[in-house]
Amino acid sequence: MEFKTIEWKGDYIRILDQRRLPEEIRYLHCKTLSSVIHAIRSMAIRGAPALGVAASMGIALAAQKIKSNRPEEFRKEMKEVCIRMEQTRPTAKNLFWAIQRMNKILTLIDRYGVEQTRRRLVEEALKIEREDVEVNRRIGEHGKRLIKDGDGILTHCNAGALATAGYGTALGVIYAAWNDGKKFQVYVDETRPLLQGGRLTAWELIQEKIPVAVITDNMAGVLMAQGKISLVIVGADRIARNGDSANKIGTYSLAVLSRWHRIPFYIAAPISTIDLNCKSGKEIPIEERPRKEITHMAGKRIMPPKVMVWNPGFDVTPHTLIDGIITEEGILRRPFRNSLRRMKVE
Repeated sequence: MEFKTIEWKGDYIRILDQRRLPEEIRYLHCKTLSSVIHAIRSMAIRGAPALGVAASMGIALAAQKIKSNRPEEFRKEMKEVCIRMEQTRPTAKNLFWAIQRMNKILTLIDRYGVEQTRRRLVEEALKIEREDVEVNRRIGEHGKRLIKDGDGILTHCNAGALATAGYGTALGVIYAAWNDGKKFQVYVDETRPLLQGGRLTAWELIQEKIPVAVITDNMAGVLMAQGKISLVIVGADRIARNGDSANKIGTYSLAVLSRWHRIPFYIAAPISTIDLNCKSGKEIPIEERPRKEITHMAGKRIMPPKVMVWNPGFDVTPHTLIDGIITEEGILRRPFRNSLRRMKVE
């Protein structure tokens, strides 16, 4: 990939503004914690793995801005930083996983002192970024064997390089298969209301010269009935310990359609997305997004002013509808409660 979703620049964080794609490639220069938080909340940066990287870099950046060198004062201010970061978006497990890793560094402040703790926070954030790219490539290597020449592959939302520090999860599987010389057709749901599939995934695949066709969210069933879909691969924002998986709203519908048409349905996600504290999908927090995302498009109102709106950002696909979860350690199969338990989840 020629573009970088997020980069540490020393005294600021450079973030590709995904709200502008595909019309414009524009970068945000986030110099404060507040600007990073705004980028996350406004979905200038999105995708569970990318949010983990953004959270860790935002915390490291905030640490550079704190003037006090007294451990107690520094610890108190950093605790508030982490709380603010936790309040950005509730569903993506990777965000909380990254904050937890940064908090582990902060617990050692009495041993290392403030200055060394600042450096260690930056080192940890950059480590999380590097690990994410490597993990994604391993997911791709494990998942590529599921794809055969001539397949029609359906994906939803964006689980590519834009949703990670690089390469991608669901799209990482597609990239790995394509790089192996396999030839296939990708279909992308537009993904209402913010069109992450039509705007972002299609844009990514075009950059890589992979055949891609965009369909509206209500066309998938017909496409499956016509025999044009061989398998469905999507990402995940949080996976419960029984295998129930939260992903962008609309994923559950695809899983139901896939089961009816006997089409394999796969989740591709790093182990950091697994939440063993959630017994099932019923315990996964689901983010409610602003009503304006539905009532407006490109800044223009498309619905009556007083219409009621329900806008959950995610839905949960039951584990019974999932044929496999592709991770960096391999493809997990049902019963997921057993296979997930064997994973080294922090």
